[in-house]
Amino acid sequence: MFERLDFHESAACFHARSIPEHATAQIWVNHVAGAALVLGSTQRDLSIIDAQECKRRGIDIVRRRSGGGAVLLTPSEVTWFDVIIPSGAPGWAQDVHAPMVWLGERFAAACRAAGVAQALTVNDNSMIRTEWSTLVCFDGIGPGEVLLDGHKLLGISQRRTRAALRLQCCWYHEVDSAALVGLFPSLDGIDPSALSPIASLPTRFSADILQHLCSS
Repeated sequence: MFERLDFHESAACFHARSIPEHATAQIWVNHVAGAALVLGSTQRDLSIIDAQECKRRGIDIVRRRSGGGAVLLTPSEVTWFDVIIPSGAPGWAQDVHAPMVWLGERFAAACRAAGVAQALTVNDNSMIRTEWSTLVCFDGIGPGEVLLDGHKLLGISQRRTRAALRLQCCWYHEVDSAALVGLFPSLDGIDPSALSPIASLPTRFSADILQHLCSS
């Protein structure tokens, strides 16, 4: 069982939140307050993005403390939640990949319980890389990430402290690959269909999925 906490704040504020020293099992749901391009912890060279285009479109540039590629977050187009698992609690493991697979399996079960009828699978193997997966998070498939009809639905990244680990997750209600392509100079001129297809779920599923996940 997870306690649910809801936030209505920018991606920068939410990512700046620390894992509590005396953590309990919680799910943090952020109703993102503004558009943001969230970079992975290793994406330190800002020349990979078009900062002027981000500014023109009102997209904040934020770096998270967990790994992986960039994620575009737009209000009303994404459900974003983080799962806090205290050290030694169910789901926690020394192995980095095991908690992500554990969560992916529970997310898939929550989707089924909420009435999602399409085929749901969990990647329980190593990272599946593509030409652009280092740059764009949803172009690759990491351990524990969930696919809907063979296309990536749930993205997961992870950071951990001695007290707990924090699995940062999101899925889309609407996907506009062209909007993402325009933010990266290295993607300039490519057909958005060259990126891996991204699955989405209508907003109506979000409340039930999160409720089932909190109860798992």
